[in-house]
Amino acid sequence: MATESFFEKVQRRLLNDSIRRVLNLDLRDLGRQVQRNMPEESSQRPVLFFDASTRLSGISLNAAFAALTAWSLELKGVPVIHFVCTGGLRPCVLGTNRKDPNASPPCSACQKQSRELFSHSEISTFHILPNENLAKLLRNLKLEQLMEFEFQGMPLGKLVLPSIRWILRRHTLREDVETLTLYRNYIQSAWSLALQFELLILESQPQQVVVFNGMQYPEATARWVARKHGLRVVSHEVGMLPFTAYFTEGDATAYDLVLPKSFKLSKDQNEKLDAYLTARFKGDFHMAGVQFWPEMSQLSPEFLEKASQFKQMVPVFTNVIFDTSQPHANVIFEDMFVWLDEVLRVAGENPDTLFVIRAHPDEARVGKASEESVEQWAQSRNVEALPNVEFIPPQDFVNSYDLIRMAKFVMIYNSTIGLEAAILGATVLSAGKARYSASDVVFFPRNKGDYFDKLNEFLSAESLTAPTKHKTNARRFLYWQLYRSSLSFAEFIEPDGVWQGYVKLKEFDWQALLPENSLTMKTIHEGILNEGDFMLREQA
Repeated sequence: MATESFFEKVQRRLLNDSIRRVLNLDLRDLGRQVQRNMPEESSQRPVLFFDASTRLSGISLNAAFAALTAWSLELKGVPVIHFVCTGGLRPCVLGTNRKDPNASPPCSACQKQSRELFSHSEISTFHILPNENLAKLLRNLKLEQLMEFEFQGMPLGKLVLPSIRWILRRHTLREDVETLTLYRNYIQSAWSLALQFELLILESQPQQVVVFNGMQYPEATARWVARKHGLRVVSHEVGMLPFTAYFTEGDATAYDLVLPKSFKLSKDQNEKLDAYLTARFKGDFHMAGVQFWPEMSQLSPEFLEKASQFKQMVPVFTNVIFDTSQPHANVIFEDMFVWLDEVLRVAGENPDTLFVIRAHPDEARVGKASEESVEQWAQSRNVEALPNVEFIPPQDFVNSYDLIRMAKFVMIYNSTIGLEAAILGATVLSAGKARYSASDVVFFPRNKGDYFDKLNEFLSAESLTAPTKHKTNARRFLYWQLYRSSLSFAEFIEPDGVWQGYVKLKEFDWQALLPENSLTMKTIHEGILNEGDFMLREQA
């Protein structure tokens, strides 16, 4: 692909800015319609919304989910207050320059977008409140001390840690100037935010709080403060299907689902799920506006020849180490790389088994490539020199489902592919807590001892047959995740044509946002106002 010239870059920037201006007019217009048609008075306490980590300029999926939900509540007489950043994060997560942690975030563009989005909404703004005492306490702390740092009873070090790992694209942090500076800046920003969010809570006496994700440090801080005051906090993330959201009172990034024991798939539901899986197994999969598999290649003759020389083959599927799902996963092993080191040890003890370590394709995603990758780990461990270990890099879009079909059993950390492997009838051994762990879909031992006992049992068995209930439960779980927990906003939004994963409003009447006219909004209203579970009661 030819490199853009300076003129072409300027031209594209001007075009995108022009598109943004038009799209923002639509936002203003809808906000105006909501304001005109909302009840004049309300006896209800407000709901606070906070989603500073969803966007800078433009409207991301999660920013759209929050705005549309807030408008829908307002139309039914529920007061809403948006907690809005006005340079109050130094820096925010998306505005962080990893090479220069003291660089100012793009506040001007972000605040401009906020003015457009919340032009007809009630807002409460926050800014930076310097605290010299806090800055002095942080000044000479080492990394380990920062990770455990508490201030006036607030675990600031732990609250900001997932964001540090996410923005630096690594789990194992370096003790360098950039990391230490960023850590201190995030902690000071979190404390400043906490003081102002607590003041908002005391002044507005909200009934509850709605935040994006709950793991990025601004929202994690707000959630901590809200829970300290006994408030219910709802978080949201992108769902499994395009333009869908997942709302929960728990951790949105853990995606914990509790299925009714009585739930069984009907014939029509099975057929609907099969249609989804047919596309998925061909690599046709999008999430958060991103297509993870631009292509899917078959296993090479060379690989098949190598595999034939071993008694058995075991694929090992990894995750992206800095993903915000990882803190929930690390319950048996300290982290995924500790587990992978143990996999190599076991491989050395089982020379008749071919272990195929598959790096997640998202590790190499442009603009979000991991700085601590499985590929780097494989190079540091000289994996290529091991005769019974095959490494598949993230750029190699080999068909993982073919690996599963060939496998004696499948090893995962907490990847979604473990769920799919169970659906394909494979025996699956999980090393990390996954969203489906509680649903009896895979083998998930209680501790390291049990894990290695089960692993050795599988390796030495003459043959393995997965429990029938694993496949049944996997299908139940996936259907529930797709068509009950994923709330569709597709009638309201579509791609904006500027940035991947960003959206614009479709043409619709404001009445479409009323819960009586939208199953999604009905479900969200029930979840927020009546402490519902945010699961669709009817089939989508």
